[in-house]
Amino acid sequence: MKGIVKELFGWIVFIVVVVAASYLIVTFVGQRTEVSGSSMETTLSSGDQLIVDKISYRFRDPKRYDIVVFPYRYEENTYYIKRIIGLPGETVQIVDGMVYINGSPLNEHYGNEVIEDPGSAAEPITLGDDEYFVLGDNRNNSQDSRASNVGLIHRDELLGRAWVRIWPLDQFGVIKHE
Repeated sequence: MKGIVKELFGWIVFIVVVVAASYLIVTFVGQRTEVSGSSMETTLSSGDQLIVDKISYRFRDPKRYDIVVFPYRYEENTYYIKRIIGLPGETVQIVDGMVYINGSPLNEHYGNEVIEDPGSAAEPITLGDDEYFVLGDNRNNSQDSRASNVGLIHRDELLGRAWVRIWPLDQFGVIKHE
């Protein structure tokens, strides 16, 4: 009887440790998420399964072109994934379908379609100390910082950056932030 109790206690401790470690990893290190929609095509497609790196931004600032995940303000448990285009202190504007940062055209090699609707960025937007301007790579099919329901993203809203695509398997690998 004593051996059974000891074995049972050992299993309970093991399960508690595994659950606690899983909780810590999901809360502070990485989290699985699924891409829904076409706003990040051709970089990411609907149905892609990703691991989001939640720890990097504890040690460094987000950079231009990082693909980030953040919560949608108006719907619980809904997250957006977009690319950082404008950094704190910069002025962003979309003129004739092109993105300008501080008056200079942004040199990018994705999202090359001419932007049809500049939204709020038709006028210059100067970002505050902790604000980021984000766009989807599929510029004409994306709800992003140009839209009032998304707007500028604050540093504390950034859940993390897309790190690894785990599904589909033929596209498994680290996501390039260029």
